[in-house]
Amino acid sequence: MCSIAGIISPDPDQVLPAILEQMNQSLQHRGPDGKGYYTQKQEGIHVGFAHNRLSILDLSDAAAQPLRYLERYILIFNGEIYNYREIRDALSSRGYHFQSTGDTEVVAAAFDAFGTDCIGHFDGMFSLAIWDEKNLSLFCARDRFGEKPFYYQFNEAKKSFHFASEMKALFAAGIEKSADPVMLYNYLTLGFTKRPDQPGKTFFQDIYQLPPSHFLLYEPLKGPPTISRYWDLDKETLIETNENDALAGFYHLLGSSVSRRMRSDVPLGTSLSGGLDSSAIISVAADVAEEQYTHKAFSAVFPGFEKDESTRIRSMADAFHLKLHTVTPDADAFAQQLQAVIIAQEEPFGSASVFAQYMVYAKAKEQGVKVLLDGQGADEMLAGYSKYTHWYLQELIQSEGWKKADALSQKFRDNGFLSEWGLKNRLAAMFPAVAANQLEKKAIRQQRSNRYISNEFAEQASDSRSVYKPTVEKLSDIQYHDIMVMGLEELLRFADRNSMAHGREIRLPFLSYELVQYVFSLPSSYRMRDGYTKWILRKTMDKKLPSEICWQKGKIGFEPPQKQWMQQPDFHGLLHDARKKLVERNICHKRLLDKPVVPADAHESGNFDFRSLIAGMWIG
Repeated sequence: MCSIAGIISPDPDQVLPAILEQMNQSLQHRGPDGKGYYTQKQEGIHVGFAHNRLSILDLSDAAAQPLRYLERYILIFNGEIYNYREIRDALSSRGYHFQSTGDTEVVAAAFDAFGTDCIGHFDGMFSLAIWDEKNLSLFCARDRFGEKPFYYQFNEAKKSFHFASEMKALFAAGIEKSADPVMLYNYLTLGFTKRPDQPGKTFFQDIYQLPPSHFLLYEPLKGPPTISRYWDLDKETLIETNENDALAGFYHLLGSSVSRRMRSDVPLGTSLSGGLDSSAIISVAADVAEEQYTHKAFSAVFPGFEKDESTRIRSMADAFHLKLHTVTPDADAFAQQLQAVIIAQEEPFGSASVFAQYMVYAKAKEQGVKVLLDGQGADEMLAGYSKYTHWYLQELIQSEGWKKADALSQKFRDNGFLSEWGLKNRLAAMFPAVAANQLEKKAIRQQRSNRYISNEFAEQASDSRSVYKPTVEKLSDIQYHDIMVMGLEELLRFADRNSMAHGREIRLPFLSYELVQYVFSLPSSYRMRDGYTKWILRKTMDKKLPSEICWQKGKIGFEPPQKQWMQQPDFHGLLHDARKKLVERNICHKRLLDKPVVPADAHESGNFDFRSLIAGMWIG
């Protein structure tokens, strides 16, 4: 795990060592264990790379970056390739020789062997850049789900290309920092942090992210960069299998994913929320643990809060002999450290859960655990959110009729996974395209009805294309949208910035692409059955986890007592200052200054006051 940054330009003044140093310095938190640089001039093209290292695999200098390979390729790489041992063995059989024991050299050799197809061989989280000194070309790529970030700007007039792991490095290189009005408007009014119609957009004008599952090629002597997709999740093809084989296949892939993600040369622990996902990871890890596994688990607890999961966390710690380390963030700490979290995140976020996660990773740093396994991605892959239930029932209407769907809906209600089910859902099942159109219109009405946004800003920033809603005919359609278009990547951004702010690495076993694809190749009844979400995971974990965790009813999200925090004087003071900034920028109407504070839970919809706080501090 590291940071990467680079510049390619015909102007030598843009690729000065001092500029590369400034870029690297701004990202030092991502890699405090070492740094390196590369500069070169070829045929009037100036190339500069900068790298900060967080040593996880092969702690020797043999794995230092930038890595020169075969006197031709220069690689800088952020992330981990979990199946590097298998790829290295395959490449060795083709005649490749290796001087290091980690994954960095394997990436370079794979590029030489397979070209741009190399990324199809990688099971991992990564963003990378490879400069080919022979062909004068740059190859950049990002992992399938967007666990690792990659930001860039191409200036057509200056023919300059900048890229980095975080945007703060681009700003350090002198790139203008200007908010994108459409993104800010959608965030304030709807809570959106991405544009589903333009996945490369960020909250800053003229700065883009390479979308997940894509690679970029840039040949500076031939033209601007080109971007291509290299992988997509297949949501249409189903395999034929029986239940026993499906369960065995799922558990085998999950076990393989956990085992690969425990490969480390530094201490490794786990996150523990008290829910099914992190608990399942701990259960599997106990079976496949490697030498560096510390049995240390890190949790956020909130005694007295109705959604506190201390009891389940303690149950897991006792059952698996974990060394439990907890944090209890409070309103004072939130007020004191919120600005640091905003700086780390770079773009706005929607709830105080992000702060709680930030504090968990700070505790891991305090305990000297450099790598954590985490359960993120399971809810999106296995339809764990309660919102998915009505989509599943709508699919069931099409295949088995209303009576079957209505009967099953009662089981989901009884288990706490369904709150609303009526005529609108039946109509949506019959007319999915119309339903999508109505959801878009509803979002636009919600934006226009916000009386605290200034008319001038709304007119400037409103773009109906940016509130796109997918047509959903089956459960996999909405899950695909959340995983590959908009939803999961936001959560991955939170985890990446929060963990890397403390120099920690987060590994997510549920995001093995082979595992995700396997789940999508099974009928949706393996995700939802008998009134439960995530049925296949619960079934495979039955008898392996405490029953109250495995068959827990209702969905409790990872969240702190945000509503209570919003009632504290310090919060009101921060919010007042944030509102003033929004009004001064003519983003919001001055009536916002007199608006009473409406406290809201972390995952409650319509949380305008919290978003106003973050937006005001962000534009600061």
